[in-house]
Amino acid sequence: MKAKTLGGAPRRTLTLAATAAFSALALTACGGGTGGGASSSAPAGSPSSSPSASQDLTEGGSSTITMWVDQNRQKPLEPIVKKFQEDTGITVNLTVKDNSKMRDDFITQAPTGKGPDVIVGAHDWIGALVQNGAIEPVELGDKASEFSETSVQAVTYEGQTWGVPYSVENLAILRNTELVDSTPETFDEMLAEGQKAVDAGEAKYPFVVGLDPVNGDPYHLYPFQTSMGAPVFEQAEDGSYDVSQLAMGGEAGTAFAEKLAEYGTEGEGVLNPNMTADIAKEQFNKGDAAYFISGPWNVDGAEEAGIDFAVDPIPSMGEEDAQSFVGVNAFFVSAESQNKLAANEFVVNYLSSEQAQDALYEEGKRPPALTASFDKASSDEVIKAFGEIGENGVPMPTAPEMGAVWEFWGGAQMKIIKGEGDPAQTWEKMVSDIEGNLEK
Repeated sequence: MKAKTLGGAPRRTLTLAATAAFSALALTACGGGTGGGASSSAPAGSPSSSPSASQDLTEGGSSTITMWVDQNRQKPLEPIVKKFQEDTGITVNLTVKDNSKMRDDFITQAPTGKGPDVIVGAHDWIGALVQNGAIEPVELGDKASEFSETSVQAVTYEGQTWGVPYSVENLAILRNTELVDSTPETFDEMLAEGQKAVDAGEAKYPFVVGLDPVNGDPYHLYPFQTSMGAPVFEQAEDGSYDVSQLAMGGEAGTAFAEKLAEYGTEGEGVLNPNMTADIAKEQFNKGDAAYFISGPWNVDGAEEAGIDFAVDPIPSMGEEDAQSFVGVNAFFVSAESQNKLAANEFVVNYLSSEQAQDALYEEGKRPPALTASFDKASSDEVIKAFGEIGENGVPMPTAPEMGAVWEFWGGAQMKIIKGEGDPAQTWEKMVSDIEGNLEK
């Protein structure tokens, strides 16, 4: 397997210092031990013990809390559960659940009192969870400054923080370093550079992106859309979204629609309706594509295929920075927990620890949200690059209103890419349809 490389210094100044206030959340999971006496010392990076925690945390509540996790996150959390039990005498049951069903099951079970005290999931669940009264805001206090700004912003909704983040993921350009030497700053320049490898018979594609033949892929195309000045919603100075102000319309939106047509099947053919996500990954891993827009979830495949690659910032299609959506995994506390004190203590002071975030990183290989853990993980240049590029991204909106956007967004994009109808009219109708749904 060839060594992975980092494609040069990032073009933008990107920091990982958090500046916003942060909330802590509790988790549920299966499989813990029984409580014991308080530990006299803790290893570096582990949570500190809480004096008299056993008595205080069980007052008015249960001596057991439950956390739902998926199977990949059960094992890394077991040492943290054990430490919590030793310090507080409170048992944490880790219950393994199917991640694809966890959010909906939690919303259904929370009001009955049968749900968990804590769950782990994606930050863009927050809107639906809050709308259903399933989780409550929590306070991290001084710990807020220990997390990346983007991760804190992601778990903030309607002026409150709802979760403790632990990992961040976003898109970047994977560049085959045997085919191309750099990723230029503009989309057209990147295509021209990739085309040189194609013309030389060294590659089949200058650039690949996976698309659904019916619904396109607004997520993977979003960095190019933002670079054209057409973000999904207007954003305030603090980064929060105003979901009443759709920002995809107007001249900027129309210009992006025309770009989709220009690079679509009736134009240069770079955006290929038949290039699914699996095919795009396969072509890059075969060495047949110079550039591939993807996330850290496809790094292992490229490494296993022996591709020598670099991780670079995404080039701009327009005049502004290309900003991808950022996804954050976080821990949330149930609004119906019978022991909110213990659940909050577990989430705020244990799941936010270096010990916990280091362990979760080792399992999932996603850039940690905790700055200290990210600094250690940055010894891996691929992780470092994704983390730095993600600081220029924007959190995926958590608001339930995003459902109205997804319903029309991808279909309109794919219609334009396929050359079906006038790009401007198709885009304008999409905007009108979304706005109509938002008003309902």
